[in-house]
Amino acid sequence: QVQLVESGGGLVQAGGSLRLSCAASGRTDRTYIMGWFRQAPGKEREIVASISRSGGNTYYADFVKGRFTISRDNANDIVYLQMNSLKPEDTAVYYCAADSTLRLLTVRPEDYDYWGQGTQVTVAS
Repeated sequence: QVQLVESGGGLVQAGGSLRLSCAASGRTDRTYIMGWFRQAPGKEREIVASISRSGGNTYYADFVKGRFTISRDNANDIVYLQMNSLKPEDTAVYYCAADSTLRLLTVRPEDYDYWGQGTQVTVAS
């Protein structure tokens, strides 16, 4: 089992920045594909970014390319999502997730085995 805890959310003005962190605990003797997802009220959960076990491969949804950066610190079992140039439409609950399979990367929520509780990000216009 892996437990994931997100932090770093909050209220920010449009154009501002936030850095989300996701700390893993439990079965961290192996590495996992990690993903950040978000869900706005009344909308489906959607992929924001994903990073491979080594950190050498990443995926970004089109709506965050050039603004968000996913990274990981495997020594400390933390994954980050640096969010710059935030827009009101980025307002959502952000979740981190871990995939324990041997895939290189995946963007499908159903492929992820472990989820955090989420952290609220609110971008004011």
